[in-house]
Amino acid sequence: MLRSIRIGTIARLAALAAACTLASQPVAAQSILRDAETEALLHDMATPLIAASGLDPKNVDIVLINDSSVNAFVAGGQAVYINSGLINMADSAAEVQGVIAHELGHITGGHAIGNGGAKAAQGISLLSLLLGAAAAAAGGGEAAMGVLMAGQQAAIGKYLAFSRAQEATADAAGAQYLSKAGMSGLGSVSFFKKLANMEYRYGYTASEDSAFYSTHPVTADRIATLQDTYQRDPAWARPNNAAIEARFARAKAKLFGYLAEPKDTFTTYPAYMTSVPARYARAYAYHKEAHLDLAMAEADALLAQTPTDPYFLELKGQILLESGKPQEALAPLRRATELSGNQPLIATTFGHALMASEDPKNFAEAERVLKVAVERDRENPFAWYQLGVVYAANGDLPRARLASAEQQVMELRMPEALASAEAAEAALPKGSADWLRAQDIAMQARAAIEHARKRR
Repeated sequence: MLRSIRIGTIARLAALAAACTLASQPVAAQSILRDAETEALLHDMATPLIAASGLDPKNVDIVLINDSSVNAFVAGGQAVYINSGLINMADSAAEVQGVIAHELGHITGGHAIGNGGAKAAQGISLLSLLLGAAAAAAGGGEAAMGVLMAGQQAAIGKYLAFSRAQEATADAAGAQYLSKAGMSGLGSVSFFKKLANMEYRYGYTASEDSAFYSTHPVTADRIATLQDTYQRDPAWARPNNAAIEARFARAKAKLFGYLAEPKDTFTTYPAYMTSVPARYARAYAYHKEAHLDLAMAEADALLAQTPTDPYFLELKGQILLESGKPQEALAPLRRATELSGNQPLIATTFGHALMASEDPKNFAEAERVLKVAVERDRENPFAWYQLGVVYAANGDLPRARLASAEQQVMELRMPEALASAEAAEAALPKGSADWLRAQDIAMQARAAIEHARKRR
């Protein structure tokens, strides 16, 4: 995990407690950003590194989290989570690839949130709490506080020492994977230097106190170690992949335009800039401000350069659909779906537009498109929602309820998922594939509800 900057001793303790609380929450409960173009880019950026790590690229996910903090992490399983703030701060795909390589080192090393070091720290914290309660009961208030503080200090020290060892191991593994993939470590070093600048800006220096409370080795030490390793690698002077870097610039601008306030987008990408990334960002900013004509002008300018780019067609269709013009959105979205090989996220938007047209003649096509979308990407709650709308419009309420259950269980709305699954199970043909799936969801929801009840 990359560093979160913490300021002041008390603030560091509070931040550590907050981090432990967050770590206990499922990643699925956080906001995940999904975009066909960005996911394809991250997959292509990571694939050589995943292969170099000895893992199967088909089994490793790169997940984008809607969080402005500069961070990336693993949380068990074979998935790397990257915050949007990290993408925004990175100046190149190579910098992000350095982070991905590091996080893959955590996966292959078996590191994750809730690891053995954290459990040991929790054990010490609990023991100190019990001792503190005993001292307080005996009338020694100051003694109780002293026991608590000493216990917490020991717990934090043990956990952070464990974490720093893991980070050093992941650094070494990441360097190895970059080398095997034939990628320069220059991007990795460049990103660590950005972190060092952030530390300096926030007054976080390599003092004894800051080194103790850091979950990572001191950044300056990491830079020195990694740069020495990378400079001896034959790939050090190798240029970055130009095609990947161009795609990264597009995706970064697209993400910025989608997340940032429009005024900030117009400052970063002023009107005189006519590059693809600038037009991409401004199209989203104008769309957010409901300036349909200006948003369409940017989308059309992009399509004038590359008429068969499925992501530009998707952009135009999305703007029209969300501006209340679903009928006009059909042509660009249908073409985007065809050109992308029925990419599930693009197909879902197309299916949405077909249903939003409110033309019954489009419902059969919408059902066909959305069924393919969920078959290829079952973890797409919006696609399940839209498929449920199709089933309801066709009077197929049992399958509409099953689609709702699929959506609700992915959104961790377990009581609703249970009710929807039970209603679907009661009405579907007994023994059918859909009936069995309704049973599975009901069992999953019951288990989750029971688990939550026991934790309370």
